[in-house]
Amino acid sequence: MVAYPTEGVFGLGCDPQNAAAVLRVLAIKDRPVEKGLILIASDRAQLSGYVCPDPVMEQRIVPSWPGPVTWLLPAGPLARPWLTGGGGLLAVRVTDHPVAAALCRAFGAPIVSTSANLSKKRPAKSALAVRKLLRTRGLDYLVPGATGKQSGPTEIRDGRTGAVLRSGSARR
Repeated sequence: MVAYPTEGVFGLGCDPQNAAAVLRVLAIKDRPVEKGLILIASDRAQLSGYVCPDPVMEQRIVPSWPGPVTWLLPAGPLARPWLTGGGGLLAVRVTDHPVAAALCRAFGAPIVSTSANLSKKRPAKSALAVRKLLRTRGLDYLVPGATGKQSGPTEIRDGRTGAVLRSGSARR
């Protein structure tokens, strides 16, 4: 498990195809698997097989990527139940954060991206905060860097309707 800066907060990530790693992230956060997770990618091609947006959804999504908008889309064949929470949708984002995107490029695939915090607590916004919060919880590696221009977690939108499910905001 790795912690890394994203657009607004530090994230916790791992290989989305490794069930043990994903369940470890969920356990460390005390987050139920039923809530599902977000995947981030360095480009749309990395999400192939994870989601299956139709052409109308593509028209909504493409202008926002890369960027700080996460979309909830129909799950594809690579979207395992530990990612979707057992449902038919998966949250995905093509990140514009240089460190997070570089991590995805180096891995060669999308990675799990959930905020570095304990469930229902404020997300960590610095490497120091991550160290303090997770030093005894089994963090494998902390990627240095600063968070981006968002003041908190990214916006989440429903790809089917365009509706905002969670607001995001830029720093002033």
